[in-house]
Amino acid sequence: MSYSTADSLRPVTLDDVRGAQKMLSGVARVTAMEGSRHLSQLAGTPVHLKCENLQRTGSFKLRGAYVRIAGLLPEERAAGVVAASAGNHAQGVALASSLLGVHATVFMPKGAPLPKMSATREYGAEVRLHGQVVDETLAAAQEYARETGAVFIHPFDHPDIIAGQGTVGLEILEQCPEVGTILVGVGGGGLAAGIAVAVKALRPDVRIVGVQAEGSAAYPPSLAAGLPVVIENPTTMADGIKVGCPGDVPFGIIRELVDEVRTVTEDQLSAALLLCLERAKLVVEPAGASPVAALLGAPGAFPGPVVAVLSGGNVDPVLLQRVLRHGMAAQGRYLAVRLRLTDRPGALATLLGALSVVDANVLDVSHVRTDPRLGLTEAEVELHLETKGPAHCAEVGQALREAGYTVID
Repeated sequence: MSYSTADSLRPVTLDDVRGAQKMLSGVARVTAMEGSRHLSQLAGTPVHLKCENLQRTGSFKLRGAYVRIAGLLPEERAAGVVAASAGNHAQGVALASSLLGVHATVFMPKGAPLPKMSATREYGAEVRLHGQVVDETLAAAQEYARETGAVFIHPFDHPDIIAGQGTVGLEILEQCPEVGTILVGVGGGGLAAGIAVAVKALRPDVRIVGVQAEGSAAYPPSLAAGLPVVIENPTTMADGIKVGCPGDVPFGIIRELVDEVRTVTEDQLSAALLLCLERAKLVVEPAGASPVAALLGAPGAFPGPVVAVLSGGNVDPVLLQRVLRHGMAAQGRYLAVRLRLTDRPGALATLLGALSVVDANVLDVSHVRTDPRLGLTEAEVELHLETKGPAHCAEVGQALREAGYTVID
């Protein structure tokens, strides 16, 4: 493995990944692989979860960051390192730098979640807030590198980063030697590329499938064009894979070695996160749940046994609350209903009584009596209900209409 920053476009080999595995011994955890009975029944083949959400710093990012920083020349280490990230990469660089005795400066967006900022500081990095989006933060970090001589640690576009992430692939082959398909989330592509290098060198028959969020899927058009393509305004709740353009190094590997890149919807991401929490008892961020979302979207599409890589578990509690509610709604277990009724004493109690008959649990009630849209004798009520699935949602709506209520939404 080279120890210079000038070779950022060299090929990544199995020997690089094996060297990274030796370097990471005693630093990164060999994370658990857990079987999922529910997903196995759904897919019709054994499904295992590779729990990188239980890695140190809460994601796979420590692997690549440590290998990259450990490979710096002494004078490069002395100059310090700089990175830009809204979360997982920031924490990986912070801990790796602390373990190696290198000063780290991490630029984060001003709106980055407080738990992630606090964790990055606690791991030993100097945190600087700049910009509202990661692109602005990235530009600030690169400018800092030019001004100070600090080494910029890219989150995915460097061979050492990819070699470090590829150690996940070696562990998968050791823990599940009979694996048929590996599902892995794709943002810039470092993790998928690293896994592909390791796995395809040893087991070329294993199918590797990358998963992207539908609103932030830069790889399908890039693969079609034959070169990295920028997509404007990527949008998804899965911040960990919200990348507008593939990296040059991982793109070349993924184009050659990854069998397929498919997309998942926000509803599928929400449902997957909820499933991981309820059935596997694992806290996973939306990006980490993307392989499970792919299974939910096409459960019979993957030759087994299947390994789904849960890449991270650093989910902001505020986002988790919203995503869980979204996931419950996607499964028909949470229903918001807006309706109008006659504004008279006891009207709201009568409405709640009608809901109790169909066993809908009322979580929240908003009652509007004064609004230009309403008639003199009308009131508008918005109800948030806990329901038991799509069929129960339909039953609730039908019961309200039969009781004479005007359901607006």
